[in-house]
Amino acid sequence: MRGPPCAVPDCRSQACYVSRATKTARERRFPARTKMDVHGRIREILAETIREELAPDQQHLSTEDLIKALRRRGIIDDVMKELNFVTENVDQELPSSPKQPVGFDKQSTLKKTNIDPTRRYLYLQVLGGKAFLEHLQEPEPLPGQVCSTFTLCLHYRNQRFRSKPVPCACEPDFHDGFLLEVHRESLGDGTRMADSTTMLSISDPIHMVLIKTDIFGETTLVASYFLEWRSVLGSENGVTSLTVELMGVGTESKVSVGILNIKLEMYPPLNQTLSQEVVNTQLALERQKTAEKERLFLVYAKQWWREYLQIRPSHNSRLVKIFAQGDCEDHANLLCSLLLGYGLEAFVCVGTKAKAVPHAWVMTCGTDGTITFWESLTGHRYIHKPINPDEPPLAEQAKPLYPYRTIGCVFNHQMFLGNCQPSDAVETCVFDLNDESKWKPMSEEAIKSVCAPGATTSLPPFPPLCASTIDASVTSNEIEMQLRLLVSEHRKDLGLTTVWEDQLSYLLSPALASYEFERTTSISAGNEEFQDAIRRAVPDGHTFKGFPIHFVYRNARRAFATCLRSPFCEEIICCRGDQVRLAVRVRVFTYPESACAVWIMFACKYRSVL
Repeated sequence: MRGPPCAVPDCRSQACYVSRATKTARERRFPARTKMDVHGRIREILAETIREELAPDQQHLSTEDLIKALRRRGIIDDVMKELNFVTENVDQELPSSPKQPVGFDKQSTLKKTNIDPTRRYLYLQVLGGKAFLEHLQEPEPLPGQVCSTFTLCLHYRNQRFRSKPVPCACEPDFHDGFLLEVHRESLGDGTRMADSTTMLSISDPIHMVLIKTDIFGETTLVASYFLEWRSVLGSENGVTSLTVELMGVGTESKVSVGILNIKLEMYPPLNQTLSQEVVNTQLALERQKTAEKERLFLVYAKQWWREYLQIRPSHNSRLVKIFAQGDCEDHANLLCSLLLGYGLEAFVCVGTKAKAVPHAWVMTCGTDGTITFWESLTGHRYIHKPINPDEPPLAEQAKPLYPYRTIGCVFNHQMFLGNCQPSDAVETCVFDLNDESKWKPMSEEAIKSVCAPGATTSLPPFPPLCASTIDASVTSNEIEMQLRLLVSEHRKDLGLTTVWEDQLSYLLSPALASYEFERTTSISAGNEEFQDAIRRAVPDGHTFKGFPIHFVYRNARRAFATCLRSPFCEEIICCRGDQVRLAVRVRVFTYPESACAVWIMFACKYRSVL
């Protein structure tokens, strides 16, 4: 018989241990009807444990001892088998995990309830595609046949998802679901479930990207689409269906690629939906606000341009682009963003190359005043050493190694400066960006009005980088085996036999590693050791030849065709002579977003005949 509860806070007597344990068990949220007397069984086990295990000289049993006793007698397992937990205000069919990086099937995974009950989720289902007319005549692939595939990628508020690949077809069989977490990221709102009004103020769109992968593993961007999802807030029961028309990219941006059928659904279901009129009004106000900001910036930009032209008439011919689109410009923007993220002071430069060809590249300013140019298309770097035009004609001047001829302006996410020096030649340019007599700045407040995060809905946030999904070792071995087969077939067509030497191939590995290290850091290391190892592996009277080459793709046949266009590489692959031994080594180095650097080295050794 239990006595009255102890009035002493945090009492550690044996009776209070039993009382607290029993109370804790009682207060757990068990359903009303079970097949066993949970409370009674717990009391019996605890009482039995106290009688059997509490020695006369022992003051109390620990909580761990009591839990062990319950587990040892199987009471915890019995309880878990008998109980059916009931969830309140949450649909039983919920997606499995908000952090899952791939799509999943609703029927098989929504039954697994493993989400944060304090958060709101948007469940996006892709229910198929149609009108992908480019693939109208493609036959349906046979089981096991390699074919081109479509993959749909999604990005929403620092969350990324990827669908299962489906064969390219006129009506691709997309059937995937994605669970997107919707919440405010401001301090104090991180753990509170977002209501309809709060979600209406979250203007981030869902970025959808369609990628095509051909039979050789090469990927192509097919379409990019920003989905406005908030229409679901004004739909009955928080469920709506949409038809999304995907448009092409680049020169085909006006051409329809195909149509996706999409269903949006809120989890948990909304207690109160908004009227469609309220949703439409909010969206219209946001578009109006954005348009007004852009209009005011355009007015300022025109005024800034007029002032810039008044400095010198020749400025009218300089490449000062406030609004620009293009290929190299996009690469330069990306590289500049990465360098800024690494803490460097970086700018995009707009100017010309040889023959007055417009071009964009990246510039970084060192703390010691060193100016470094970065070519985003090749990865080459150049140190800028300005030439003083006032030096005597016979004075020796450093010849620039970079391909850039003129520079009109530089910019990043915070600054825009027009070059107002007497000459826009890069070689004579002085990059003191704080000197307004040489660089005319734009108002930083005007730039922030259209470029700051959240300033406009037309500038979506950048997605986080994903780790590589490529297994470097497996991929290296696969490419190497394919190249061996291609070399053997090529030599067979020439009437030559092929003998591979595995040890020589193995010795090429350190060289490829050092080449990639030098490419990424500009530091050369390990070359002497590699040469010494090769000297030991090549007998006296034999000749060794090697040919390293770098690629950014993993297509072995395409790489082999490129290698054969090099006379020196062809000489190695088609080597004739006495005791010819061939070697090839492939090293794949992986980077985020499944980008990779592929180094290949062909080599041969043979006996020299005079």
